[in-house]
Amino acid sequence: MSFDFLPVENELTRADAQIMEFISAHPDEFLLMSMRQLACQLGVSDATVSRFARHSGFADFKELKNAVMKRQQAQKTSPASKMARTLMKADGSFGLEGWLSQQQQYLQKTLEHLDEDIFDDAVQAILSARSIYIHAKSASASVGQLLMFRLRRLGLPVCMLPSGGSEVWEGLALAGENDLVIMFSFSKVSREGAMILQQAGESGYMTLAFTSRLYVPAGQRADMNLFVYRGEENEYHSMAAPAAVVDALAVAAAKELGGDAARRLDRLHALKKKYSEPQR
Repeated sequence: MSFDFLPVENELTRADAQIMEFISAHPDEFLLMSMRQLACQLGVSDATVSRFARHSGFADFKELKNAVMKRQQAQKTSPASKMARTLMKADGSFGLEGWLSQQQQYLQKTLEHLDEDIFDDAVQAILSARSIYIHAKSASASVGQLLMFRLRRLGLPVCMLPSGGSEVWEGLALAGENDLVIMFSFSKVSREGAMILQQAGESGYMTLAFTSRLYVPAGQRADMNLFVYRGEENEYHSMAAPAAVVDALAVAAAKELGGDAARRLDRLHALKKKYSEPQR
């Protein structure tokens, strides 16, 4: 890939040409590097990299990376470019405190846009469902598993659907009226998710979707849509808000179950204790 904002090759020193070649051939890798890391990779000095950035017409190395990132984003949105954008937001000083502060902002934005009436409807749908089916693939599989674990501990009839292929339909074949299908479709509805929504009208089950979109087109809406904010489209997507809302659903369900929830949890605890002890 070429970047037309970089100097032409005959204007470069040997070291500059090496830097330009590396950026052109490995833009994603370059975006994740500090100036020191790039210099070490190429066997040149930090000063050489800094001079190259200025020779390319930029104030400094960071401005050069921003230009490469913008060009990358115009061509594609790769996992590496998303990670690079997130790291650059930290201004090169990524740390736990800053990251957790950012997650607080994501949770706050989720709170501002998540409709509490829809949340309450989702809790009631979970509690009244004959069976609960969860479809989650890729990164959302982890929160899908968390949701299943939380609901199962409350004694609710829940299972995970396979992530893709014809096995989705083998798992969903028994779903019908009074059942609930929960899906994760943050930035878009997957092929499997679209089929689940389409089949709902015929099979009669209810649908609940986790989404990161404030506006969802009519054909892609579930019966209930829970908004969770995971970051901008072109940056690393956090799972902090989805996990928090999953836990909120579980706690709200336990509150509605009242003493029933306590009895179910106590029974589970007793079973685990009984079978964890050596049998005599």
